[in-house]
Amino acid sequence: MIKVLLLFLLLIAGIVIGPIFAGHQGYVLIQTESWNIETSITALTIMLLVLVAALFIVEWILRRVFRTGARTRGWFLGRKSKRARKQTSQALLKLAEGDYQQVERLLSKHAEHAEQPVVNYLLAAEAAQQRGDDARASQYLDNAASLAEDSPIPVEITRVRLQLARNEDHAARHGIDKLLEIAPRHPEVLRLAEQAYISTSAWSSLLDIIYPMEKAGVGDEAHRAALEERAWIGLMDQAMAEQGSDGLKRWWQNQSRKTRHQPMLQVAMAEHLIQCDDHETAQKIILDGVKRQYDERLVMLMPRLKTATPEEVEKVLRQQIKTHGDRPLLWSTLGQMLMKHGEWKEASLAFRAALKQRPDAFDYAWLADTLDRLKMPEEAATMRRDGLLLSLKKEADI
Repeated sequence: MIKVLLLFLLLIAGIVIGPIFAGHQGYVLIQTESWNIETSITALTIMLLVLVAALFIVEWILRRVFRTGARTRGWFLGRKSKRARKQTSQALLKLAEGDYQQVERLLSKHAEHAEQPVVNYLLAAEAAQQRGDDARASQYLDNAASLAEDSPIPVEITRVRLQLARNEDHAARHGIDKLLEIAPRHPEVLRLAEQAYISTSAWSSLLDIIYPMEKAGVGDEAHRAALEERAWIGLMDQAMAEQGSDGLKRWWQNQSRKTRHQPMLQVAMAEHLIQCDDHETAQKIILDGVKRQYDERLVMLMPRLKTATPEEVEKVLRQQIKTHGDRPLLWSTLGQMLMKHGEWKEASLAFRAALKQRPDAFDYAWLADTLDRLKMPEEAATMRRDGLLLSLKKEADI
């Protein structure tokens, strides 16, 4: 607008001032090597004004042309973006239907024009994986990675998830290790780390993520406790498989006192030592554990022990009965230990004490065996009958 006004003022000035100088306009001479141009000042002024006006007109035409081109490009881009939004919505519906072929096609067709192209490529990769097309899934992941250089976590999470689905466990573990360096408390990273470490028997690494899982709220307390137990037992299995009982005992001694005093680990360690036929060390761990903290799981392992000093177990059991009262498990276990070296009278009294508190088919059977040894066949038959009736009743209840 300012340019047009300026041009208009110049034209008015030429019209007004031109006649004033009409009789005194002089001339202008432009001389070159081969020719001369001679004109009046008025004519030159008019030519300059015409030239300026022509330049303005050309500028206006060019601006309109380029603006039209930009509008055209914007229209086409908007049309593609609108189509991409529509196809993304359709893909989500197909995903709910489980039509992974259509999901992949709709998400990938105009992914570059979608509002979040990275998300489109990642979902397309998962759809391709569901169809079993690993090559296409990898291609979509690469496309997503090229667009998400500043935020690689979603892409790498998807890559690890697909690797686990393809049973590429060690590749997934490598990816998880890198992700944990970037996002050590990311909930989905921790969930995938759990799967990767279990599938590759990386028990030490699994133990390392228990605390971050708690802080991130991944899984409940029971789930994390089960994971921790599984990891410790896995480490015991590795030590036993590599070096047998001696390696298992060295591994146990290398653990902290706090670790060795956990009843769950004492139970697992005793069971491993019994498997290795190292009953003496197993007995020591069981008795030390029970003296420190009563745990029925440790008591239940006692009848499996085959040591030269069963009297130590009997002594600890009697102490536990004094400390914790007439618990049927303690009396039943004591009866089983007494049976091992033929103390039939004492064993029968222990089983009677256990049955006095609660009926149990096994205790009836063991009591019947001791009564047979004590030459009391009629009562032994009664105990076997009572045990059988109890077993039949439990089966009927089930």
